[in-house]
Amino acid sequence: MSNTIHSPHENKLLKMSVLLGDIIIINLLYWLFCCVLKYDTNIDAMRQTMVVGSIVYLACTMENGVVLHHRKVSNHQIIMRVMQNFFVSAIGCVLMFAIGDFQHMSLFRMIEFWLTSFIGVSIFRIITRQVVAAWRRMPKHAHNVVFVGSNSNVRNMFRQMTTPNDLGFNVLGYFDHQPNEKFSELCTYLGTPQDMPEVLKEHSNVHELYCCLPSRFSEKILEVIRYCEHHFIHFYSMPNVSNYLHNRMHLKVLGDVPYLSLYNEPLSLIENRLIKRTFDFVVSLTFLCTLFPIILAVVAIVTKTTMPGPLFFRQKRTGLNGKEFYCLKFRSMKVNKDADTLQATKNDPRKTKWGNIMRKTNIDELPQFINVLLGQMSIVGPRPHMVKHTDDYSKLIDNYMVRHYIKPGITGWSQVNGFRGETKYLSQMEGRVAGDIWYLEHWSVWLDIYIMYKTVANVIVGDKQAF
Repeated sequence: MSNTIHSPHENKLLKMSVLLGDIIIINLLYWLFCCVLKYDTNIDAMRQTMVVGSIVYLACTMENGVVLHHRKVSNHQIIMRVMQNFFVSAIGCVLMFAIGDFQHMSLFRMIEFWLTSFIGVSIFRIITRQVVAAWRRMPKHAHNVVFVGSNSNVRNMFRQMTTPNDLGFNVLGYFDHQPNEKFSELCTYLGTPQDMPEVLKEHSNVHELYCCLPSRFSEKILEVIRYCEHHFIHFYSMPNVSNYLHNRMHLKVLGDVPYLSLYNEPLSLIENRLIKRTFDFVVSLTFLCTLFPIILAVVAIVTKTTMPGPLFFRQKRTGLNGKEFYCLKFRSMKVNKDADTLQATKNDPRKTKWGNIMRKTNIDELPQFINVLLGQMSIVGPRPHMVKHTDDYSKLIDNYMVRHYIKPGITGWSQVNGFRGETKYLSQMEGRVAGDIWYLEHWSVWLDIYIMYKTVANVIVGDKQAF
């Protein structure tokens, strides 16, 4: 089941209505700033700016600017999407105004206007979400649903449809060859698939039927399809893969051939990889040409005066698609024979006092910006593990190697969510792998920026897992 509430047409109408509301709010606020607050009284210039600003806003938000129609979305996610929209739109407007030499308010007043608009649109979208949820909770707007079959797919679908209760589904019950004791008591057993025509005569307002009967019942499935087509019921087939797969599946189509994918991978698209690589290259090059030489000089002086040995520590680690590379760090430990096999621990005797400071502040990781510039790593991604750990954990955790579908990073989603540092227990590594796969499926530039912000924030406030 997709992450949207009802049909694509309904979602499209809702998205367009929300964007129209955004435009009305933004233009009303601009009129207020120009005419009522007297920041600009040139009516012709004001109209021109409003038209151009509206076009830029729609261009920046038309595709992915709305999330409140998603099946499960929080107020925080709605506000973050509005923030993203205004950030991109503001940059677009500044460029357009500069290119077209449009007359507009001063930069300070424009920032004031954008902040006010951000608050206004955020409030509007949150209220809209609540109204839509209330509207769908009304019985007369519910989509009445029945299931044919009762395997784990259907049971999960029932939970998804009924939790929370504002998705607009009213599940009448399920048909199967016999009652399934694993099914929730809240879902009524309606009888066998053979009983379906007679039973549904009593429920003439059924809108959707979801079928998960095994393929060996193909004749019965065809009968169910024919019944649905003759009685204006939308038929949906649910492939039964849960007996050998427990992942969330993603439906894709090549030409007219549908197929299921285990993972949603935004970075499988070349345009997204290009965006991420450009971001990595620009940020790493800027850092290496500005702050890094100063940090390098300080670290070199202190390291050379406090502990013998090389300044840098090179360790072979597993990268993209399992390809090995040498990961660079400032050396924080005494030279030792266990460096490539033994993880650092909280009170590791191999660490020096200066090395401990570098680890707690993440300074030891900064040479990895060189790896990023070379294309071996990304700024954000799953942390690269030493080769021995890859060999060990790939035998213990089934989907461990999936984290190598994308480039490793200096920091990552797992690291800013408590899965940094030593992994004493298998469950800790499983949590880290789960976080890495979540990142792989939800990548965006904005997520990368958020993770970078969280990484810096953790350094400032202190991270107990940094050792």
